[in-house]
Amino acid sequence: MKELFDTVSEICSKSVTNTYSTSFSLATKMLAPSIRQDIYNVYGFVRFADEIVDSFHEYDKPTLFSNFERDMNDALAHKISLNPILNSFQHTVNKYGVARELIDSFMDSMRLDLTKSEYLTEEEYKQYIYGSADVVGLMCLKVFVKGDLRKYEELKESAMSLGSAFQKVNFLRDLKDDFEGLSRTYFPNTNLNALDEASKAVIIKDIEEDFAKGYKGILLLPSDAKFGVFMAYRYYSKLLKKLQKTPAMEIKNTRIRVPNYEKFGLLTRSYVKYQLKLVK
Repeated sequence: MKELFDTVSEICSKSVTNTYSTSFSLATKMLAPSIRQDIYNVYGFVRFADEIVDSFHEYDKPTLFSNFERDMNDALAHKISLNPILNSFQHTVNKYGVARELIDSFMDSMRLDLTKSEYLTEEEYKQYIYGSADVVGLMCLKVFVKGDLRKYEELKESAMSLGSAFQKVNFLRDLKDDFEGLSRTYFPNTNLNALDEASKAVIIKDIEEDFAKGYKGILLLPSDAKFGVFMAYRYYSKLLKKLQKTPAMEIKNTRIRVPNYEKFGLLTRSYVKYQLKLVK
């Protein structure tokens, strides 16, 4: 029965989310059950694509990525895939009418990670972030508003800003792994060999501006999605504050984390704020 296979596919996407990201998994659990699985489905897809370009160094990554893209195209066209992650993803895409342009832009940015190691201009940087993060925010927004085009257009810019903020925080947090492990640098006009406090302050100010725009959109989200997205916002804001307090050269040499006990404490405090209607 196809229904049984679809259930297995959804379990796989949920498992990918829970296994790869404690923070995203925690935030997703705060979404209403009516949309939670679809966010697992989106995350499973983007995580698999990202793993191909970032992790499988002992394999032929270009071929793996090409095969994954081919299978994705088949899944979207035929509304089924024997790859359970792609099968659950196509279900969400077709259910909510996620635009193909968003998916293609995401794959374009992931493909760049196979060959491009440095972003020298603001234009290159912004284009990469649009494809790697903004469009993922827009895919999720399609789910949050349950396909409502008017609401989608109203919240589109803030969803992109929030996606940008999350990605830029990741870039700053992962500076050491990206620079030393993958020979990549995303921040333009920044000498990572001699990252100083002034350069760090410019990066953080840019992220804070994205967060401010993104937060305005959180307040307008449907109730099914608002607390989960607010939780993700709170987590990344906490991480940014830790990065802000960490000396620039230490960021380059150490991966800054928010420990699990702090994440759960953050969840409790966020829930209290939300219930007391302090999210405004």
